[in-house]
Amino acid sequence: MKPRFVGEMGLADAVTVANAALGFLAAVAATVDVALAARLILLAAIADALDGVVARRRGGTAVGEYLDSLADVASFGVAPALLVAVAVREARAFDALGVGVALFGSALFVAAAVTRLGLYTAYDSDLAETEGVQTTLAATILSAGVLAGFTDPVILVSLVYLLAALMVTTITYPDLHAQDALVMGVVQALAVLLTGPVGRRLVGDLGRGFAFGLLFLALAYLFLGPMFYWRRD
Repeated sequence: MKPRFVGEMGLADAVTVANAALGFLAAVAATVDVALAARLILLAAIADALDGVVARRRGGTAVGEYLDSLADVASFGVAPALLVAVAVREARAFDALGVGVALFGSALFVAAAVTRLGLYTAYDSDLAETEGVQTTLAATILSAGVLAGFTDPVILVSLVYLLAALMVTTITYPDLHAQDALVMGVVQALAVLLTGPVGRRLVGDLGRGFAFGLLFLALAYLFLGPMFYWRRD
C-alpha cells in the first residue's frame, strides 16, 4: 500500500516539509550550539523561499498553503524562541525573575507566530502584501543577530518582545520582489556557509560580515519596508 501523500503532494510541498524538518533540527541544535541552530533556521528560511519558486514553476497543490504555515510554526516560531531561551540560560546573566521574563517572551513569540500564520493563511496568502512582520523575517533577524555576535541576553530578549508585538500589528509589509529576495537569499546562504566550522577555517571572520549584512538588510526592511519599499500598482 502506497503512502497517502503519493499523488497528492508535489515537489514544492516536499521542500516545505524539508523546511519543517530543518526547524526541528534547529530546535534540537539550540540545546547544544546556538550558532548551529541559527544556521539551520536560516537554511529553513531559504527552503521557505524555494518552495514558492518551485510552486510557481512546477505548480502547487491544495495542501501547499496549509503545509507552509505548519512548517513555519516549527522553523520560525518554536526554533528561534528556543534558541533565545537557551542563549539566555547559557549566559547566566539573569536571576530567576529575569529568566522567567525571557521564557515568557519566548512563549509569547511562539504564540504571536502561530496567530500571525493563521491570519496570513486565512486572509493574506493571495495578496501582494501582509499585515504584521513575517515570521520568516523575525526568525532571520534573531538568527543573523546570533551569528553576527549579538548574543547579549538583554538584546535577545528585547528583540523577542519587539518582534512578537510586530507580528500581530496591522502594519502592512509588501512582499519582497524577486530580485530583492534573490539578493537577500544569496547573502543568507553565504552567512550560513561561511560562519560554519569549515567556512571559518577557509575565510576566517568573513562569514560574520555576511551575517552583519543579512542583519542590516532584514532590519532595514523591518523598519523602512512599510513606508518606503516600492509596491507594484
